[in-house]
Amino acid sequence: MSTMEFEEKTVEEAIAVACQALDLPRERLEIEIVARESSGIFGIFGSKKAKIRVTPKEAPIQSTVQQAKNILTRILEHVHVPTVVEAESSGDQITLNIISNGSGLLIGKRGKTLQALQYLVSKICQREVGENVSVVVDTENYRSKRESGLVELAQQLSEKVKKARRPFTTGPLNAHDRRVVHLALKNDQNVRTKSKGEGNLRKVVIYPMKKNKNQTKESEQSKVEID
Repeated sequence: MSTMEFEEKTVEEAIAVACQALDLPRERLEIEIVARESSGIFGIFGSKKAKIRVTPKEAPIQSTVQQAKNILTRILEHVHVPTVVEAESSGDQITLNIISNGSGLLIGKRGKTLQALQYLVSKICQREVGENVSVVVDTENYRSKRESGLVELAQQLSEKVKKARRPFTTGPLNAHDRRVVHLALKNDQNVRTKSKGEGNLRKVVIYPMKKNKNQTKESEQSKVEID
């Protein structure tokens, strides 16, 4: 994270303001005292404020993994089904897997409950750690199964588009699912995709490509709109 400067009457006041502004405890900050306060002559003339330079410390990934696991575990205590959370990290991404006999309840319709859990854990973890944290919440390999299903759906609709020579539309999809569909057909030279609609009703429309001898390379590259 970037370095910031704070100026107050005293060093301690500047540190307190920094902690409040960054929403981090003192121990999570690298603090450099640029200038100490000075009372000046008779405490009136030439007085100077204290200035500090502050940089948030990077949290060790394993510590962040444990925090994310604890956060999700606390949230799941309010769900009346037995759950166990397993956590692992790959690069900068944290994956939390929920083991439970009530996975259907945790997934929700089209994964909405699982997505909400992921959003909550990400936001709380980001607040506690003080930096962006990539968290994925999964259960029963739902996400990989969902992605495979979307790829299969995209391919099926693509075949219908080619045979009927008219557009076909998916049902409402969230941003991640729309991206999966777009990418699944990115290299199919016979169709193009585009998102349409607003908010939660946004869908992917798959169109047949018009055959055009003068079609430019640029238009080929822009046939897929990913949003």
